[in-house]
Amino acid sequence: MTYCVAININSGFVVCSDSRTNAGFDNVSTYQKMHTFVWPNNRVFALLSAGNLATTQLVIKRINADLENRAMPNLLSLNNMQEAADYIASVNMSVQNLHVVRDTGNTSFEASFILAGQIGTADHETLMIYPQGNYIHESDEHPFLQIGEAKYGKPILDRVVKRNMLLERAGRCALVSMNSTVRSNLTVGPPIDLLVYEKDSLNFTHQLHLSVDNVFAKEIAETWNEGLVKALQGLPKFYWETPVDNNNAIPVTNSNQSRS
Repeated sequence: MTYCVAININSGFVVCSDSRTNAGFDNVSTYQKMHTFVWPNNRVFALLSAGNLATTQLVIKRINADLENRAMPNLLSLNNMQEAADYIASVNMSVQNLHVVRDTGNTSFEASFILAGQIGTADHETLMIYPQGNYIHESDEHPFLQIGEAKYGKPILDRVVKRNMLLERAGRCALVSMNSTVRSNLTVGPPIDLLVYEKDSLNFTHQLHLSVDNVFAKEIAETWNEGLVKALQGLPKFYWETPVDNNNAIPVTNSNQSRS
């Protein structure tokens, strides 16, 4: 399985992905799910993938082939992020249809993508591209997008991510979201790829590839775990744990207690 997340805030965007693929308990491998395309001072794209591995790999291969052969359109010829999303959606649907024609079983060849990037002086954007070819932006209330095993890493995003948060804090939030998913789902795992993009920089200079033994990744996980324990210990006490204030605490009556 897969977990990928993109956080889009005022100061830039953060994208994060795992690298584990699972085709059964005896067939677990690692493949990179974050792919970057950079033309400094012109445009940048980060593409996260989830779904059928044969589909996602061929989509990336075709995108690179279009660039190499200067086919039209390609990522360098597009005028805005919507055109880029339409282009990737078209490639994705074409690849899915190709696999379906060849398939003799009931295999699902669907794949989803998150596209994050900036072209020239336009605003940086993040879009989630569905297997059917349509796509959406993140919402203002929850400025993040997820694909794959989204449920485990979503609570921290819901509570913390805001448009005006600091970029580096968003990066740490993405790693915590990923760590929560890795701990709860064995089909998601390291190495973890993280990219932190500052708006208008039109280059990717802050990227991390975190292995299972990475010291920084371990420190993030351990500090977050300790913080959760401290927060739990600091929660308000039940009335029976502390001296009862008769004006504010009303003990619950045991309905099974015999009456005199």
